[in-house]
Amino acid sequence: MPVANLSPFDELKRRLSGVVAIPVTPFDADGAVDTETYAKLVDRLLTGGIDLVTPNGNTGEFYALDEAEARQCLEVTVKTAAGRARVIAGVGHDVATAIRAARHARETGADLIMIHQPVHPYVSAAGWVEYHRAIAAAVPELGVVLYVRDPLIDGGRLTRLADAAPNVIGVKYAVPDPVRFASVARDAVFDRFAWIAGLAELSAPGYFAVGATGFTSGLVNVDPSISLKMFRSLRDGDFRAAMTIWERVRPFEEARAADGNANNVSVVKEALAQLGLCRPDVRPPSHPLTGEEREKVAGILRNWGLR
Repeated sequence: MPVANLSPFDELKRRLSGVVAIPVTPFDADGAVDTETYAKLVDRLLTGGIDLVTPNGNTGEFYALDEAEARQCLEVTVKTAAGRARVIAGVGHDVATAIRAARHARETGADLIMIHQPVHPYVSAAGWVEYHRAIAAAVPELGVVLYVRDPLIDGGRLTRLADAAPNVIGVKYAVPDPVRFASVARDAVFDRFAWIAGLAELSAPGYFAVGATGFTSGLVNVDPSISLKMFRSLRDGDFRAAMTIWERVRPFEEARAADGNANNVSVVKEALAQLGLCRPDVRPPSHPLTGEEREKVAGILRNWGLR
């Protein structure tokens, strides 16, 4: 007998259970996007075992890129992936800009889009739903992942959006509160979405304990094997092993999170620079690390056996 209520997005939703890599965007000596190096960094992720990649995420300095540069990053990612990974294109800004980016993602060959949380200072509940519905409706063939950073967004709002836009299949939840996450996920009807812990490795164990099945990572740019080992431990319910890895990555992730995440991207790029993989340059409002901060990164890489 045929399976009832089988969604064409079920396979995509299943594939969202894993490490979702957010690649950095390397710049050349003139400050332009270095597409050759970008391709090498994406290829390094994929050969390291990563099969979910989100170009134009926050670790990729999304808000510091113009539309043409964001398109470049996506096109390089899709070409480099060449079917080896699912590509989730980050889109956002105003509705018209996000729709252009979403349609470009479809034309380029991305599998899904991730809609960055609106940065408008005045966001109503109904307006939030309509913002995401309009973008999702422009690309009904693509799966849509929401990037949720606002603790006021509840399960009811997610349900209303999914009712209006059936291609909304995943939630990247980046509120630092596992209890709130568990409540929102269950109020939204848990199995309706793929739930991704959106605050990387340090939050992943807590979120997996209450239902997440994937997590995002910027650290993965530096050493994919660390993130993949943590994911496998969490997937298998081996929290003791996962916390051993958690202790290992804690200094790196805390350096990124210091001062309100001021060095979130700078630490990753500095580590890659010390490994000879790209320049450490970041764009304002991010800033390069100080000498003391660079030495701290060097010490972490030595402890990981990478230097």
